[in-house]
Amino acid sequence: MTKISKEDALLYHSEGKPGKIEVVPTKPYSSQRDLSLAYSPGVAEPCLEIKENEEAVYDYTNKGNLVAVISNGTAVLGLGDIGPLAGKPVMEGKALLFKIFAGIDVFDIEINEKDPKKFIETVKAISPTFGGINLEDIKAPECFEIEERLKDELDIPVMHDDQHGTAIISAAGLLNALEIVGKKIENVRIVVNGAGAAAISCTKLYIRLGAKPENIIMLDSKGVINTRRTDLNKIKKPFATNTHIQTLEEAIRGADVFLGLSVSGILTPAMVRSMNENPIIFALANPDPEISYEDAMNAREDIIFATGRSDYPNQINNVLGFPYIFRGALDVRATSINEEMKLAAVYALAELAKKPVPDVVNAAYNLKRLSFGKDYIIPKPLDPRLLTVVAPAVARAAMESGVARHKITDWEAYTIKLREMMGGYGDKILRRFYDTARQNPKKVVFSEANHINMLKAAEMAYNEGICHPILLGNEEKIGKIAQEYNIDLSGMKIINLRHDREEQRRIAYAKRLSDKLQRNGMTFDEAYEKMHERNYFGMMMVETGEADALITGVYTKYADSIQAAQDVIGIREGSKHIAALHIMNTRKGIFFLADTLFNRHPSTETLLDIAKLTYKTVKLFAHEPVMAMLSYSNFGSDKQGSPASVHEVVATLHNEYPEMIVDGEMQVNFALNKELRDKKYPFSKLAGKDVNTLIFPNLSSANSAYKLLLEMGLAESIGPIQMGLNKPVHILDVESSVRDIVNMTTIAVIDAILEEQKQH
Repeated sequence: MTKISKEDALLYHSEGKPGKIEVVPTKPYSSQRDLSLAYSPGVAEPCLEIKENEEAVYDYTNKGNLVAVISNGTAVLGLGDIGPLAGKPVMEGKALLFKIFAGIDVFDIEINEKDPKKFIETVKAISPTFGGINLEDIKAPECFEIEERLKDELDIPVMHDDQHGTAIISAAGLLNALEIVGKKIENVRIVVNGAGAAAISCTKLYIRLGAKPENIIMLDSKGVINTRRTDLNKIKKPFATNTHIQTLEEAIRGADVFLGLSVSGILTPAMVRSMNENPIIFALANPDPEISYEDAMNAREDIIFATGRSDYPNQINNVLGFPYIFRGALDVRATSINEEMKLAAVYALAELAKKPVPDVVNAAYNLKRLSFGKDYIIPKPLDPRLLTVVAPAVARAAMESGVARHKITDWEAYTIKLREMMGGYGDKILRRFYDTARQNPKKVVFSEANHINMLKAAEMAYNEGICHPILLGNEEKIGKIAQEYNIDLSGMKIINLRHDREEQRRIAYAKRLSDKLQRNGMTFDEAYEKMHERNYFGMMMVETGEADALITGVYTKYADSIQAAQDVIGIREGSKHIAALHIMNTRKGIFFLADTLFNRHPSTETLLDIAKLTYKTVKLFAHEPVMAMLSYSNFGSDKQGSPASVHEVVATLHNEYPEMIVDGEMQVNFALNKELRDKKYPFSKLAGKDVNTLIFPNLSSANSAYKLLLEMGLAESIGPIQMGLNKPVHILDVESSVRDIVNMTTIAVIDAILEEQKQH
């Protein structure tokens, strides 16, 4: 677990704006008209609509995406009863998690009231504001009464996350752990150490999943909860056993499952060794578990072990549940979060853990490769698939159980909406590319296969059905990397271009290249030497049709890669230049930026080629190009330097390619702000249109623009996409991530598909 000093924690919460959340307007507010619409007199209209039909509140206000995190601070984390004010940083933190994981807005509300009845009345009184209520850090047994009454008396989802969050996540982990060890839940003996809100809720949920009450022993701070005790409240009584077992040491002997929601250090290695074979231990005391990971693993080898900590495998973390449960509930305007919805979340989480893990998750946790097994029984909190797996499962369960007031009919569209809500992961343009590639996967050469990122990308692309990888490199070295990082090379072809058995191919390639370039001074001997270089050899595979596309560039200098591409593949007829395009996925939509890689100080002729290449490429991606030729000045206001060059290019395009929707030269703010542009320059060919393609006057501005967007977190990119080469060869940015390489592989396959269509 990352060590955090007191100073670091206090500075994090105090620097800049104190706290962790703020309210941000979602509508324009810059003019008097905007303010009149936002407040008086315009606000009267939605008020009257809601008065006539209360359901309209979801259409005209933020109620449908607003959750209250409510606490009285009586059971805060591991801090106990510290009161509502001291608990506020925790509630703000919960608000932050709702927002970043599920796009849900939150008001944190701290109530200075311990009396359950008064607390309930307060929450009921403010409930019209919210689409859902997350109760937090309220001590037992009061929390049971508070949640039960609010669920009965309100018509919006209410959940005490301390109870149900841990129950849902641990239940999913338990189902998977039992599957791994080959045991059935109805047969296992379970020991629950702790009898607070979370422990009670976990036990109830396990019983709903099939655990038998007679196989469960629960303990509190006074020992085993049994029928002979006279101090049990109504919450604990249902879990009383009539056995004569009194201590944890006795209870755990021969048990299959231990669930700890109590205090650290209470479980000893000797107790672990006394359990049944293949024991499952969930030691969830916060911040230190009932037994340390090291002690538990040293006690026996056949254990499946989980904690609430992020620095060990199998973290039972509530953030896997509450954001997505509320997301699904809000999206169908559920009147409650019922047992069917909780179980849907359990099964969705359990199934997700069995699916191949995206590389972005492995990278986030600095792991070589996660796969379903003893050390991975539950998804990781940073898995981006959680939103699109758990929320729809919960929403569907709400509809099927009759608590949904809004019906989802197009589940694919709903999933897309969820993805778009949280940004670019799995954006629809990428999904379309992937779907197209899967329909006709091509042979793709990965020229730098001894680079770990490229090797992982080849495996991922193959597993996703995008391509048939051809790996260039030393087979022994590639094999060692694959073994170290648990990469499955099955189905991938490895070619050692320096091996003796490739001699005939090297000779044939050299002959073809020297014949092609003999009038440019390329001799056979020079061409033969080139065939010992990955890029030349790999590109010759593409040139001869033995492969369909090539990916390179994770460590090769791009100038060397480009030279090889020009020598072997050549520039497409009708163009004298090549260029690169980046697709930028932003919250404001998809934008195409060119030239981001090649032409440092383009001449007028080069800019003209870049514009034509970009126009054709954007159309290939099923977008109608609306192109702005950028500069630092607008429409002839500066008649020297790059503005003059851009001005000349635009004039040529208008004259020779009237079908193109393109104009300039213009500053980027005029390109992207339609109202500003149309007001000042109504003559523009872009009038009334939203620009989606930006042509920059030089490499410096284009490269800086796309990298600025990336580093500021304002966009995700696909690229660089090569434009102008005869065949699909794509050169990556140095040190591209695995996901970047897979995305570019997908583009290369689409490029190859289009090339194939041209030939036929």
